[in-house]
Amino acid sequence: MLVASQTALSKARRVFTEHGGMLRTMEAIHLGIHPRDLYSLRDRGEVEEVARGLYRLASAPPLSNPDLVSVAVRVPRAVVCLISALAHHHLTKEVPHAIDIAVPSHGQVPKIRDVPLRVFWFAEPSFSAGVETVTIDRVPVRVYSAEKTIADSFKYRNKIGLDVAVEAIREYRELRRRPNLKALTQFAQINRVLRVMRPYLEAIL
Repeated sequence: MLVASQTALSKARRVFTEHGGMLRTMEAIHLGIHPRDLYSLRDRGEVEEVARGLYRLASAPPLSNPDLVSVAVRVPRAVVCLISALAHHHLTKEVPHAIDIAVPSHGQVPKIRDVPLRVFWFAEPSFSAGVETVTIDRVPVRVYSAEKTIADSFKYRNKIGLDVAVEAIREYRELRRRPNLKALTQFAQINRVLRVMRPYLEAIL
């Protein structure tokens, strides 16, 4: 049985620290951490498996949103959308029971068994429009902007509820001193829902 040396374990700890305290298995190996050393740190309780193939230092601060971080690391091309994006932007009182993500049309469905997902296929140019990258727990997370998410909410109103979309516009007006009507109109046009959104925009904004 191979036993990890203290020098190797020290190196592994240092690599984790230098990369924000969290690594995927293949990333760790690519950075020079032998699988034996990774599993040794896990067995010693120094790193914990956040999700399948995703490890972080046990001494690191608690994750603020472990499910969102896990999805962002494991499905880096996906974009957080709809209820999850509304919650991120504080535009809904709905409590997300799953992570809503957008993937390109005909894209492969991510296989993540330990995190509840709702997958939506977005066609271009809607998929690439309004994507922002935010940092959550030192991890880059792709999420649609507030304006794009509102337009998406109207496009998918039959799935999430028209009341949720209308609430999002009201909350947006309350939170933004200067609502970006130009961006709202642009994304509504991209999603082909401007006719549906216009009465609400005129009434609320």
